[in-house]
Amino acid sequence: VQLQASGGGLVQPGDSLRLSCAASGITLRYYAIGWFRQAPGKEREGVSCISNLGGTTYSTDPVKGRFTISRDNAKNTVYLQMNSLKPEDTATYYCAAAAAACSSSTWRAFMINSWGKGTQVTVSS
Repeated sequence: VQLQASGGGLVQPGDSLRLSCAASGITLRYYAIGWFRQAPGKEREGVSCISNLGGTTYSTDPVKGRFTISRDNAKNTVYLQMNSLKPEDTATYYCAAAAAACSSSTWRAFMINSWGKGTQVTVSS
């Protein structure tokens, strides 16, 4: 199983980025998939997830209204569109898959079956 994240970078406050996560060795339609992030000195936190068929999404409060998650099961890929980025969004972002529902109570690190390597997002002026 491999989850390959891409799309991170250095941007200014207010800018946008789109993260992508391409999966191989796993059939995504059986998994909720999404993103966590971890800033230096902080715990890894769930950012957003989308259910296996895309009918349900969850986003943590600090990113609601700014981040949008979507998935293309035909391409085995999930996307995170990040708009109006803020310095506090700076972190390493990890793609993750879980054989579980997508909700605020289930999108936790201990529920994850597969992790991708992180991609760095830095928001700075």
